[in-house]
Amino acid sequence: MNSPEDIAGMLAAKTIAVVGLSDDPSKPSHYVSAYMQTAGKRILPVNPSVQSVLGETCYASLKDLPERPGVVNVFRLPKAIPGIVDEMIELGLTDLWVQQGIRHAEAAAKAEAAGIRVVMDRCIMVEHRMRGR
Repeated sequence: MNSPEDIAGMLAAKTIAVVGLSDDPSKPSHYVSAYMQTAGKRILPVNPSVQSVLGETCYASLKDLPERPGVVNVFRLPKAIPGIVDEMIELGLTDLWVQQGIRHAEAAAKAEAAGIRVVMDRCIMVEHRMRGR
């Protein structure tokens, strides 16, 4: 978890599914995702209670996405992480990024045991800026 190679690999992804993306510009999920868009990433919002955000259609779950994301970036409470990991395993998704301040050790262990690379408790925007990607 949180290896420099995993972080670099995930930052190279072209598409990012953002679970819990809010349409409120003051929320971290919104401004972090907006930043990643300006860095050339395609954002796939996953939020069942919002129609669209950042010019993209929102999807109710990872299963509903029209394409396979390079990274699943999570802005949800820790209790939601195990269900997201289960969905990723079912779909064969391989890269999980859980935003800064969010941790779930058991879900991370399960994900890694299933072959999913995990970055947890890190901000994708901060890491992107630090590496100049």
